[in-house]
Amino acid sequence: MMSQTAMKYDVEVKENGKVELVVPFPVGAHLTVFVIETDNVFNDLLMASESSTEFWNNPFDDKDWNNA
Repeated sequence: MMSQTAMKYDVEVKENGKVELVVPFPVGAHLTVFVIETDNVFNDLLMASESSTEFWNNPFDDKDWNNA
């Protein structure tokens, strides 16, 4: 049995339901694609955490982690 590695791509549906992916496979490779709609309920939190390290630098968090 061949080993399989899952890959996740967060993409946006374009006009006429078109989705584009750039994948690391050779031309002619056969792929199986699963499509799952997501809500992005954590998108704001994720963007805040990626935009600055100041998000994690707060006295409440430091106090809790220093006493853990």
